[in-house]
Amino acid sequence: MDPIDPIAYVRATPPFHALPAALFDEAVAALEIAFYPAGTWLVRAGGRPLDHLSVIRKGTVRLEREGQTVQVLEEGETFGYTSLITREATLDAVVEEDLLAYELPDADFQRLRAVPAFAGHFAVGLADRLEKALEHSPVVTFQPDLAQEVERLVRRPAVWIGADATVGDAARLMRAERISSVLVRAEPPGIVTDRDFTGRVLADGLGPETPLARVLTRPLRTVPAEAPLHEAWAALLDAGVHHLPVVRGAEIVGVVTATDLLKSSAQGPMAVLRRVERLAGRESLPGYAGKVAEMAAGLLAGGLDAPAIAGLVARLDDALVGRLLAWAETDLGPPPAPYAWIALGAEGRREQALLTEQDHVLAYADGGADRGGWWEAFAERVGADLEAAGFPRRRRPSRTAHAPLSDWRQRLDACIDERRPHAAELLFDFRKMAGGLDVASLEAAAARAARNPAFLRFLARAAIDRQPPASLRVGAAVDLEAHGILPVVLLARCYGLEVGTPARATLDRLAAARQAGIVSAQAHESVAQAYRFLLGLQLRHQLRLHAEGRPPGAEVALADLSAIERTRLKDSFRAIRRWQEKAAYHYRTDFF
Repeated sequence: MDPIDPIAYVRATPPFHALPAALFDEAVAALEIAFYPAGTWLVRAGGRPLDHLSVIRKGTVRLEREGQTVQVLEEGETFGYTSLITREATLDAVVEEDLLAYELPDADFQRLRAVPAFAGHFAVGLADRLEKALEHSPVVTFQPDLAQEVERLVRRPAVWIGADATVGDAARLMRAERISSVLVRAEPPGIVTDRDFTGRVLADGLGPETPLARVLTRPLRTVPAEAPLHEAWAALLDAGVHHLPVVRGAEIVGVVTATDLLKSSAQGPMAVLRRVERLAGRESLPGYAGKVAEMAAGLLAGGLDAPAIAGLVARLDDALVGRLLAWAETDLGPPPAPYAWIALGAEGRREQALLTEQDHVLAYADGGADRGGWWEAFAERVGADLEAAGFPRRRRPSRTAHAPLSDWRQRLDACIDERRPHAAELLFDFRKMAGGLDVASLEAAAARAARNPAFLRFLARAAIDRQPPASLRVGAAVDLEAHGILPVVLLARCYGLEVGTPARATLDRLAAARQAGIVSAQAHESVAQAYRFLLGLQLRHQLRLHAEGRPPGAEVALADLSAIERTRLKDSFRAIRRWQEKAAYHYRTDFF
């Protein structure tokens, strides 16, 4: 491209790149070239709105609200569309560095808005703009139809058998119908699978005359027929089963299996789950991280958003941990007491799309406190296996990664009573991954935060102290996690604790705060979309690094982003800062 050719430059600038050739030629014919020296005020809030769309070729424009910088626009970015759509001037705009711009008159802009791809780029609502922002570059060529309804995978109507039938009756019916499960007409209905015959009949020495009622599974875990494919994946992983009845209204229309889902997406989560289930031993652990990255790349290319991908990865990690715990028990013998293997931080929130440091701890019943050596060996063995699978050890290993349940309860209590917001960053995102120990006492300890306004104020203050940068320049780099993702995570945690939701996921905490009326619908929508955008941008960046053989990181050079991505990144940071301002007032963080 000629460095001074305006036609080629505009053609490469979103959303002009999406215009049909004829419409683009008409738009180019209407373009005007404008130059404004530094210091020029282009528009004043409350004054006459702009009457053209500007594409910045050289220079920068600073947007202000009441003297405070809101955003700095640079080469390849557009401005003026809010004035053209709303017919109002809501911000001040001043030229910061000499500006060369290509200007499209109002009438031509309005005519082009009839093109959906063009109009969507200029959606007035921040949440809408962010939702349309990520251009899903095909990191891999695999792109499953993730939006297809799960009912499309149902190959035949459901097969039923009576509640008074025996194991032998069910086995003969399944053989005759060439199926791997049969539904049982009981109250409530149940299901029996070929795996049940192995794990509950043969393994327990039972015979073919055993009543089905003794081995069936109920209540049924079902999925709506209209649910998208990725929700069926999540349901199977959550339930830890291989057969999922599909319901339309009150009727079961069929059963989908893990194999059905595996065939529909050879690089999806069911393929990784199958790999986990078939792990023969520790020598098979290397490669797990690579398979997870390959899956994440495929799902992202297929249009699934980063939070949903992270949720699927977390469920696969749970399945892996279950295998590793079983291996460790086989090596060391039965545990001295019931225990729980607990995930903290991003893993606890189910928000870790690629494998990072091990944020896991072990809690065990107080009755096993005198067997510290066993628990130490157990935790070390599982930690070593996790490392082999691709979870690096923590850079600062904790000597207290295993402790009696009462100790973990005391740590949560101390966080609240002694106002330790930084310790809360890990502890209050705990999630039990596996184990038979009841952790209800930890849930009760966390719930105390809602009754301690002083702690919530300290927690909010720590969250608000982590602010996105006020401005971004193309030559700089930005840490997506530190500057954007964590500010949302920390503040959403604070709101979630205040309303008493048991949810751990950031988006679920935001939704609970909105439902409780302490976060407005507008703030919820804009911050939630900003969070999704930032997670998606980070995941794409990390997948690129992985493909290049480099360790994952959150720092992104702005020059590596497209103009639209830079604009939406600034939009996201602006939405987060506004929310932080409202939260500072809500929690009175200036009063200590």
